Amino acid sequence: MQDERTERDFTARSEEDQQAFIEQTWCDQCQQENLGMSNPREYLLKGIVFIEGDCNRCGGVVLTELTEDDF
Repeated sequence: MQDERTERDFTARSEEDQQAFIEQTWCDQCQQENLGMSNPREYLLKGIVFIEGDCNRCGGVVLTELTEDDF
């Protein structure tokens, strides 16, 4: 079923890609960019790939939706 979250392996990405996704972030709580994230988790939901982690400043959820430009 496409509504279910399917975990993916974030570490399967190149080191360069991992660093870019970890560093180039936006935190809705802090209202700031590029604070970084910890504990990145990658998953597929409704046909869209997401990388989710914790904001390095406030600990809130940081969510990145990958577009075709990111592949």
